Parts: sequence; C-alpha cells; structure tokens
Amino acid sequence: QGSQKRSNSTPETPRPKRTLSSRSPYALFSPNSFSPSVTPSQKYTSRSSRGEVVASFGSVQGPSWSGRGGAGCTPKLFGVPEENLTKSYKFMFQKALDVREVLSWRIEELGDALKNHHHLEEFTSVLLPAQEPVTVLGQIGCDSNGKLNAKSVVLEGDREHSSGGQIPLNLSELKEYSLFPGQIVALEGTNSTGRMMVVSKLYEV
Repeated sequence: QGSQKRSNSTPETPRPKRTLSSRSPYALFSPNSFSPSVTPSQKYTSRSSRGEVVASFGSVQGPSWSGRGGAGCTPKLFGVPEENLTKSYKFMFQKALDVREVLSWRIEELGDALKNHHHLEEFTSVLLPAQEPVTVLGQIGCDSNGKLNAKSVVLEGDREHSSGGQIPLNLSELKEYSLFPGQIVALEGTNSTGRMMVVSKLYEV
C-alpha cells in the first residue's frame, strides 16, 4: 500500500484541530496534578509529643528566690527635676511648633560650625537681590513631591537671616555635588534678580 500523504494546511483548507486529550495543558496544569499527595495530618489531641522538651540552656534546677519586702524603700530622683519625667507623658507625640524649634536650632548650630570651619563671612538673606557673591545658610529642599534632581533643588533659608524664605538654586556652575533633602549647607553665589541663586561654591558640614 502507498504511504499516506501528509495533509497540507492552508488558510482555505485548515487542518482540523485536535480534540482535548488527557495530555492537554488544561489537564497538566490542573490543581489535581499539582497538589502533592500527603498523608492527612494527625488530630491535635492525638499528638504524641505533647510537653516534650526540645532544647534547654543552662541549669535551672530549683532556683531559689528570697526577699524581705520593699515597704521601707523610697525612690530618689537623680538629676535636674526639669529634665526628668515625673508625670504621664504622651509617647512619640510631638507638636509641629516644637519640631520647628528643634530644626531651627539645629540649623543655627551647624551654621556656626560651618562658619568657623570654612572661615566664612556673615550670612545674608536668601531673598535679597545681590549682584556680588554672598554667603547664605539653609537646608536643601525640593520644589515638588517628586525625587530631588538638579532642576528641583531649593534652599530654605534659616530663620535668623532669611526668615525661612525659599529660593530655587542653579547648580550648573558646580563641578560636582551631592545633596539630599533636609541637608544643612552654606552656599556662595549671586542672586541678581532675587528669584534664583546661581551657586558658585558649596560648603558642607
């Protein structure tokens, strides 16, 4: 007998599709095929290892405790009473004004350290126009909610010199820099229009 010719499949005469067999992907990836065959778990009440000591450390045989009571003890407060808690206190509770006071004090403290370390002149306001290079103090911020990049850097001036005013920074004249939001820095640059400061030097802590 002659060999059977393989049927050609063309768009005009498509080959009939196979019927779903037991080896089809639907059968291969069924929950039954993937569920492991495990023995049913024992009931909780019929377990045999109840109260079994698995591991122990040190000798705890017959510890003895003794005491004569504390009726005559009076607690004594060490240190300044203003710096110790003597009444109930809201833990992890901070007011926005208190946080601002701490941040402002921190900027002033680090500003003095920068001035002494780099021998800087007196700081000026970030809001005043300046044709000549001036030195300002503040913390790095972002003008949006996105990530900090070279176009979104602003400087929030300190409260003493700048009353907390903000000004955008132009960092194109700096060869290299590494900044993060909240960083306390001193900058030297020009602010000809009073709306943007072109930074020429960056003093870090």
